[in-house]
Amino acid sequence: MSASFILNLIIFAALFFMLVWLGKGESSLSRRVLIGLMAGSLFGFYLQLVFGFDTAVVQSTLEWTNVIGNVYVNLLLLIIMPLILITMIAAVLKVEEIKSLGSIGGTVVGMLILTTMIAALLGILMATVFGLNAGDLNIGVQEMAKAEELALRQVSVADLTIAELIVSFVPSNIFQDLSGGRDVSIIAVVIFGLLFGIAALLVSEENQTHGERIRSFVDTTQAVVMRFVKLVINLTPYGVLALMTRVIAGSDGNAILTLISFVIASYIAIVIMFGVHTIILGLIGTNVPSYFRKVWPVLTFAFATRSSAASIPLSIRAQIEELKIPAPIANIAASFGATIGQNGCAGIYPAMLAVMVAPNMGVEIDVGFIASLLLIIAIGSFGIAGVGGGATNAALVVLPAMGFPVTVVALLISIEPLIDMARTALNVNGAITAGMVTKRLLGRKAAVAT
Repeated sequence: MSASFILNLIIFAALFFMLVWLGKGESSLSRRVLIGLMAGSLFGFYLQLVFGFDTAVVQSTLEWTNVIGNVYVNLLLLIIMPLILITMIAAVLKVEEIKSLGSIGGTVVGMLILTTMIAALLGILMATVFGLNAGDLNIGVQEMAKAEELALRQVSVADLTIAELIVSFVPSNIFQDLSGGRDVSIIAVVIFGLLFGIAALLVSEENQTHGERIRSFVDTTQAVVMRFVKLVINLTPYGVLALMTRVIAGSDGNAILTLISFVIASYIAIVIMFGVHTIILGLIGTNVPSYFRKVWPVLTFAFATRSSAASIPLSIRAQIEELKIPAPIANIAASFGATIGQNGCAGIYPAMLAVMVAPNMGVEIDVGFIASLLLIIAIGSFGIAGVGGGATNAALVVLPAMGFPVTVVALLISIEPLIDMARTALNVNGAITAGMVTKRLLGRKAAVAT
């Protein structure tokens, strides 16, 4: 056990207890999350600059700092399925008319797909403007190993037809999906929750006694789950501190410099897409500065964890408590947004890769190519897993559908974590934006019973 390793742990512990001290004062959760983000980033840069990338000291330090980050992420993952299930059932019971569910779900999904197609257009534009070409990338040992792995994954993903994908959304074993056993488990649990809620609502209408018991049980269970969610959310500053330490210290600086053009193009596309969200929010009369202040902790967590799914609890809470979005809309927007129409992972990323590969395959990037790509991206965006690596899954669907190889995905693996952070934040903001638009269009229909 080296002195450098011990010193690093002391510094991290000091940063951790600084956040604890701030939590005892009047510092808001948003401010503490921001401080945790900055502190983790600075500590990560310190580790990389002083000790280098992937050294024994850094790895030993991250092994222990990861305890905080991994425990926090595991707690969030733990509550995702119970939260989705009980909130979906409660949402249905509180909708005045069952037919409103169709309007809510249709509007949310429609917004997610629309914004994903806009994001794909931005990805095409940026790849074209920057002249990105897959033929310019160099392949190393790490990338070759990843290419072999992706080739195996491509077989199962590419062979899944659209019809089979739709069927996979309907659960055949709810216990398997509650354990997250499939990539589409979140959608499957949402569908089960909706169907169970509809059945409970119909029973409530048929028998008043049963209805009172059902509502009482669901309300009590939801209160316990939401209290659990709040307990976990209060740990966000500490989780972000550890997660940002890992992200910064674990990034290969040389790889980032080599592929800096792709990184810059990706971030420009992501920033512009955030601007598109802002315009949409402004058009529906939202106070944009106030909106971003309220969703900042959610976006920060999504940025640090690279997990849309893990962000669901924070997203639901922010939508209901901060943005005053009706519970049915908030639950559906957050849950669907983690797996359908992800603006960053399913929109920008696969579009950029397709444009990069096309010239090497002798394919001209014309109107027909763009139209085909947008259609495939819109369809392929259904069921993309809302965890780190969801963009890879999207690429494995889109590229083979266009007749392109997936090797380019492996070529970019070194910088994937750096870009994926911003992409995930964009995914989550797209879901919340869909919730805001749905609230504006269907607010009255989605009114909850009081």
